[in-house]
Amino acid sequence: MSLLSGVVVPLVTPMSEPGVPSAEAAEKFLAAMASVGVRRLMLLGSNGEGPLIPAEASGDFTAGVVKRWRDLVPDGTILVNVTAPGTAEAERRTDDAAAAGADAIVSSPPTFFKHRADEVVAHFAALSRHGLPVIAYNTPRSTLLTQESAGGAKPYLTGVKDSSGDPDMLRYLLSLGIEVSQGDEQGLADAVRAGAHGITPGIANLAPGLALQMVAPGADLDHLQELSTALTKIHTVRPGVPTVKALLNTRGLCPPHCAPPLAPCTADEVRHLTDLIAPLEQHLIPRATSS
Repeated sequence: MSLLSGVVVPLVTPMSEPGVPSAEAAEKFLAAMASVGVRRLMLLGSNGEGPLIPAEASGDFTAGVVKRWRDLVPDGTILVNVTAPGTAEAERRTDDAAAAGADAIVSSPPTFFKHRADEVVAHFAALSRHGLPVIAYNTPRSTLLTQESAGGAKPYLTGVKDSSGDPDMLRYLLSLGIEVSQGDEQGLADAVRAGAHGITPGIANLAPGLALQMVAPGADLDHLQELSTALTKIHTVRPGVPTVKALLNTRGLCPPHCAPPLAPCTADEVRHLTDLIAPLEQHLIPRATSS
């Protein structure tokens, strides 16, 4: 089964109150994703505030989202990010993801410390023993894979989500013969041309249809990249997840709550954001109906 082909939406985490993930609060958002043709989700990644959400608060959320997604998209796929400061914590999160019914787990190398390549390989080997396919997460925000660690970990990996923005690294990962999905929003078109199996852009939370067009046969990749890049300008108003949640909230799809210490956007920021994306309205996720 392909896990990274096409579009994987790195879902933001709807919350009932700050820091409290809620599958119930995600209902309308999940329905909107399914309605435009999304089939694959990744939970609790950087867009999902995973590192800020304790393991004991994420299990029920994951199980609830998996159950609802199976109802909406019977052939759909759920990946769960389990990145943690150490291997033991990542293994605990992996067991929780398996119990919730996830299809695969995603993990960066352990965070905070700089680890040797053999230590990174041992981390992925440990995760692979828990019964779910393992996807490596290469992100410059926390810990980067090297060619040495990625190559060494290949026997334990099904694929890699690469957000490094490094074309040489992307080419190397593709040469390993495992699935590769591009997460760098500025390099989506180039990655598709290079043969990436799929894309995992954060902006797909706001414009999933736009992301789906990019992986369609015969896509006008340059034009679609221009539109995607224009949408990323929301982060010039306020960087990060609070911005995406604020805009989804204006569409009735997600509460604005974030996990501390992240704070929601101000009313002033929301006004600037809505003005900025107005020209892109036709590409945005449908607004929630008032049923």
